[in-house]
Amino acid sequence: MQRENATLLSELVLIGLTHRPQWKIPLFLLFLGVYFITVVGNLGLITLIWKDSHLHIPMYFFLGSLASVDASISSVVIPKMLGNFLMKTNTISLSQCMTQFFLLNLSATTECFLLAAMAYDRYAAICNPLHYPAIMTNKLCIRLIALSFIGGLLHAILHEGFLLRLTFCNSNTIHHFYCDIISLFKISCTDPSINYIIVFIFSGSIQVFTILTVLVSYTFVLFAILKKKSAKVIRKAFSTCGAHLFSVSLYYGPLLFMYVHPASQQVKDEEMIDSLFYTVIIPVLNPIIYSLRNKQVIDSVKRILKRNV
Repeated sequence: MQRENATLLSELVLIGLTHRPQWKIPLFLLFLGVYFITVVGNLGLITLIWKDSHLHIPMYFFLGSLASVDASISSVVIPKMLGNFLMKTNTISLSQCMTQFFLLNLSATTECFLLAAMAYDRYAAICNPLHYPAIMTNKLCIRLIALSFIGGLLHAILHEGFLLRLTFCNSNTIHHFYCDIISLFKISCTDPSINYIIVFIFSGSIQVFTILTVLVSYTFVLFAILKKKSAKVIRKAFSTCGAHLFSVSLYYGPLLFMYVHPASQQVKDEEMIDSLFYTVIIPVLNPIIYSLRNKQVIDSVKRILKRNV
């Protein structure tokens, strides 16, 4: 009988950020502007890298892939959020919820692997500059990017498969602005203990592996930079690596807080703010961080403008 009742539940309600009606229109306008900047910034960066042959090197292939993933993360979350701000009932079908989680998990995991690959790329470029063209070839770069997407896909399939074993018959209210996996566990009428274990083992392992890769790579990079005697070289290296480290710290901080600390029964406002960081804020900041602090990207923009104006 419980199974039959669970199958009747075909819609869920997202109440995150929409429980105060007076804030709906201001938030709609705010996130609409953020989404527009995100899409224009990331797609513009991808187009720039594609059009300018000077940027057809591994560093910018990684950056273009990161921009595509950021645009995907934002597009998976924000359009539905904008619709909820304008609608009286903030419902989402169970199938749409599962699809949203799958695409978000795929994109977020891929970004973790890409950030680790970019850290290795900077390690090879700064610690072994003479051998860098032989170490980080375009072929190896493409393989690392492909492995990042494959790793993201397999991780998303794993969690999606275990989500399908859950039934939702007690409550259809999700205290979040998107279909977060932990929020789904909390409204499940099936014991989600094994799902929590899978999240802890696999998501935790991916975060630990990629964070360690970033930390180890940049530890070697720091020592290599400090050995250089040229102030110009040191300034350039710190500029490139500093932007990446800033982006990494903003991305991993909220993820670690959300999925490593003990889960509470209700999603707090602070946890939704953490989710906003990696689903909304990071995708809009990354193209700004990497573009405004990168001389080659600025020079590329100038070349294209001169060619077209």
